[in-house]
Amino acid sequence: MQTIVTRVLIIGGGATGTGLARDLALRGVDCVLAEKGDVNAGASGGNHGLLHSGGRYVSTDPEVAAECRAEAQILKQVASHCIEETGGVFVGVPGDDEAYMADFPSLCQKAGISCWELSPAEVRDMEPKAVDPCVVAYLVEDATIDPFRLSLENLAHAQSLSCQAFLGTRVAALERDGKRIVRAVLEKPSTGEQWAVEPEWVVNAAGAWSREVAALAGATVDILYSKGSLVITHERLTHRVINRLRPPGDGDILVPGGTVSLLGTTSVRIKDLADVRPTVAETDRIVEEAAQLVPSLESVRYIRAYAGVRPLITGTAGSESRGLLLIDHAGQGVENLTTITGGKLTTFRLMAEKAADLVCSRLGVDEPCRTRTEPLPLTSAGRWTEPGLAPRLWLRGHDPDDTLLCECEMVPASTVDQIVDALAGQGAAGDLKAVGLRSRVGKGLCQGALCGVRMLAHLYERGTYHGAEGLAALRRFVRARWRGMRPVLWGVSLSQEELQDALHCGFFCLELGQDDQPPPAGRNRKPPHA
Repeated sequence: MQTIVTRVLIIGGGATGTGLARDLALRGVDCVLAEKGDVNAGASGGNHGLLHSGGRYVSTDPEVAAECRAEAQILKQVASHCIEETGGVFVGVPGDDEAYMADFPSLCQKAGISCWELSPAEVRDMEPKAVDPCVVAYLVEDATIDPFRLSLENLAHAQSLSCQAFLGTRVAALERDGKRIVRAVLEKPSTGEQWAVEPEWVVNAAGAWSREVAALAGATVDILYSKGSLVITHERLTHRVINRLRPPGDGDILVPGGTVSLLGTTSVRIKDLADVRPTVAETDRIVEEAAQLVPSLESVRYIRAYAGVRPLITGTAGSESRGLLLIDHAGQGVENLTTITGGKLTTFRLMAEKAADLVCSRLGVDEPCRTRTEPLPLTSAGRWTEPGLAPRLWLRGHDPDDTLLCECEMVPASTVDQIVDALAGQGAAGDLKAVGLRSRVGKGLCQGALCGVRMLAHLYERGTYHGAEGLAALRRFVRARWRGMRPVLWGVSLSQEELQDALHCGFFCLELGQDDQPPPAGRNRKPPHA
């Protein structure tokens, strides 16, 4: 069995894991990152991309609110190419707690968060689709961030320094000699290939899966699982983030994300991480609640829904906190294992810094953290996640033979080729799912109905797939899109799904499984063209 010797093994390829890899690499610490899925396979890929001003947590978690405010300012300086400084508005809806609305400015002030009161007329001018009239409104420094570009750029920079990354690779075992982990067995489930990593230190950055990873070493992590679902509209409805002026609840945020809008979220306690998906009931509730902020949400077209799992920690008096959790497992008898979990996308850099500080203190490394001031380099690894980039480049001047594989998002074959070549350079498979994560393929109105087939044919021509394996990959790709389309099947979306069903199930015989059958009727389920 091949063995890799390294100073630090990082388990988890989300924002915190990739951010930690970059932090350690900048300090000159060799590391290996192992991720059982792909980049951002967990909560880092299942959020709304909101870079919090901190305003959302001023009443429920003021410490987290202050952390969000400070970290957002840092990220706007060092990772500006991943961020759109939209600004945000907290809007008071008639019928909500007016005492909370009145207290909001003072709560923000205590957390060091800037906010400015707006008149109803100013809100109307800024955001014509917001509820009118509103009770009161406040302008805050919210922004949006591309989580996929962020993690891909962090990992690419770490790899250019001293990090090795293994995607699609699970940690099969953590072997101990006394109180220390001496070897980790890594396995690629797709091939069965195994190899060993002998680290001086192990960092568990597996997010909601931190409990399972810690258990491999005989350690424990006490976290709670909270599923959050979101819904995507087919167009961008607002310029700014629109927040409901109340303590955090369901369906109280509308986030502009490039060319679309994302609304959510929910908070549902779960115990099983095996099958996380949005439900019809959650989607109905999100739309119903969010429409009180933006009334047009009652009738717009929705592309899909999706869900992620937040790892929550227990705060004071047993409350759930969005704060970070850093555990040195020496007290549990494992001297070289650290867990970093909890937190938020906005605070990922801080989480990575705290974990790196602890690890470096144990390894005798006295290099300071540089991610506070060192700009995140712009690389090709994450550039194609940007909405509208491929169309702009393609329309400026293109090779007539450069076929459009995805018409909704105007992604040409040359873009797919660049992504597949980059994946090959990282030892990862350039399959449909991986290309979709790193580009806009499959994220438009047709949700992969047409581009999935075109991309499959292109990958066959490249030699990526052979025999029937491409059809199996197409089924996985379409099934993943179906999971998101399933909860929003009404109106035009239902007609679109009929086309996808005719093409993929009828022509390619990619029948759905028992758990993928159409949903029961919900509150918002309407017949096509209603």
